[in-house]
Order: sequence, then structure tokens, then C-alpha cells
Amino acid sequence: MPGNLNSAAEKKAFVMEAFDTLFNKRDYKAAESYWSPDYVQHSAHIAPGREGLFDLVRALPAGHRHESGLAAAEGDLVFLQSRYSGTGQPRALITIDIVRISNGLLAEHWDVWQMEASATESKSGLPMFGARFPD
Repeated sequence: MPGNLNSAAEKKAFVMEAFDTLFNKRDYKAAESYWSPDYVQHSAHIAPGREGLFDLVRALPAGHRHESGLAAAEGDLVFLQSRYSGTGQPRALITIDIVRISNGLLAEHWDVWQMEASATESKSGLPMFGARFPD
């Protein structure tokens, strides 16, 4: 739950915990303690506000999963690499979620995403997320 968010490590842990609470646990009541009631959504595929985000998650298939990857924090912004699988898409989505923290809550969100490349599609031979390609 929200607490001391002074260091970059605390901010990154807070964002990862918030995403796990909403996307994996689907605990909407607890998620309200992470997302501001005035939450601003810049993503082109998510309806405005906190309820738009929560409605998106409610509509996801039961097998949906969010995984946190690399994370960085600068000032009031946290950049989180994420993998969203089980969304009903043919492949997982790999994103960079950018969130702004204000008054101890997630106040604003931007994202950039693409479908995850397979081992045969990766020209570098390296996975887009984690240390290995998904099975």
C-alpha cells in the first residue's frame, strides 16, 4: 500500500505492487489506494480515468497476466517494462508503462507497446522481455 516514496527504489516497488494488485490480483478496492481518483490516461487504447483503466482490466480474460521487467525512476516518473499475456491477442504485449506519482498515488499514465517477437523473428537473437523467449 502507499507509503514512503522518497527513493527511486521505493517508487519502483510501489508501481510494481500497484500493477500486480490491479492486473494480477484484480483487487479493485485495494487498487483504489494506488490510483488517484483524478487519474489521467494518455494511452490510446484505454478509456479516460481510473475507472477506464479498471474497466479495461475487468474485460480481460481470466488467464491474463502482467509481469514487471526493467524499471527506472526519475523524479516523479517511473518507467516500467511490462509483459501482458493472456489478453486474447495472438502474442503477449511488451510495453513501457510510464506513470507519474503525485501525492503518493499514480496520477498519470503513458505507454508504448508492441507485440512480443518470437525467437525466429528476433534479428538480434535476444528476447524482448526477460532472459529467454516464452515457450
